[in-house]
Amino acid sequence: MTRDTKLILCPVNLRHLKWNTGAYEEAVAMARRRDAKLIVATVAPEMERNLNIRDSGAYWGNELKKFITQNPAEGVELETIVRKGSVHRQIVKLAAERNVDLIVMEAANPKIQDYLLGTTASHVVTHAKCSVYVVRG
Repeated sequence: MTRDTKLILCPVNLRHLKWNTGAYEEAVAMARRRDAKLIVATVAPEMERNLNIRDSGAYWGNELKKFITQNPAEGVELETIVRKGSVHRQIVKLAAERNVDLIVMEAANPKIQDYLLGTTASHVVTHAKCSVYVVRG
């Protein structure tokens, strides 16, 4: 028996999008096929390295809107969310709060070539109560 997937979460790391948007593209395709709503989320750091960013929530919210404008998810109901804190914990927390059916995410930071699965993806796979689809870059 197949599961009914109505809500998909796709966390995106806006700092690494120039390398790969595969997970987002896969999440959009899955949402279309399953007639599911898609939540695209990003997690802002508690403290920005760039001191010019005074309101990280607003800054990353605008960056996320730009990303969605450049990569539209036509035919998919879409919601964007910005969280602050530890990326791996915020993804799991958001999935639990929203009762997400599926998380679609990248395998690793593209700069890290030595790991089979990134630490964020490993944590999410281990701790999420829903299914997790990991996309390799």
